[in-house]
Amino acid sequence: MFFDILTIFPDLLDSPLNESIIRRARTGGQIQIGITNIRDFATDKHSMTDDRPFGGGEGMVMKPEPLASALECVKNMNGTGHVVLLSPQGRQYNQQVAKELSRKQHLILICGRYEGVDKRFIDAAVDDEISIGDYILTGGELAAMIIVDSVTRILPGVLGCADSAGKDTFSRKLLKHPQYTRPRNFNGVEVPDVLLSGDHAGIERYRFIESVRRTLERRPDLIIQEYGSFSKAEVKLLKKHTLFDQIKKLHTEQ
Repeated sequence: MFFDILTIFPDLLDSPLNESIIRRARTGGQIQIGITNIRDFATDKHSMTDDRPFGGGEGMVMKPEPLASALECVKNMNGTGHVVLLSPQGRQYNQQVAKELSRKQHLILICGRYEGVDKRFIDAAVDDEISIGDYILTGGELAAMIIVDSVTRILPGVLGCADSAGKDTFSRKLLKHPQYTRPRNFNGVEVPDVLLSGDHAGIERYRFIESVRRTLERRPDLIIQEYGSFSKAEVKLLKKHTLFDQIKKLHTEQ
């Protein structure tokens, strides 16, 4: 998979995209990443990529010409791709969107800045607008890195354990169960006995129940979305632990 990132601050992306799983995926050939400096395509002597908004108002707006030229250059080098603008006005990013994007062969991520991007460029060139959350960032670079990371880990062969991506939090609408490691006793608190039992089926049941319990406590909105997805065996297990009635009540109240 090929990621192209268009930004006016390419140095912000250097270290994060050369560490950990992303570095391993780049070395292994599962992904390629190109970073393009939008300023290189500005035509004035000051390399301006932004200007005052027509109609007045605060802040600056990213100019359409440098963006269009940078995008055209990337497409000429690496192919058309799926063009994503990182923007507060975009659809909310989540694991389902990450899976959707992971099916693309080429993602072109444009890092928005300032008060936004000239709408004429968006209308002419952007396929998708994405926001990573309802809060304000200085620019789209952090959002682009989040998308590269979350999409990369879904790709076949990237993670060391093939089951890891499928069992992550948000792989279904459940938070991940609590985790434990050595030592078995920490400050007088023991690891739950079932995790030391060697009973793999029992461990899976325990982890499922704890995952549901945690989601009920912390993200009831997610458990409502998951309501219709529980298997018969899962429903039976939830009833045994008196959790299913709580979930059903939450679902009914919506």
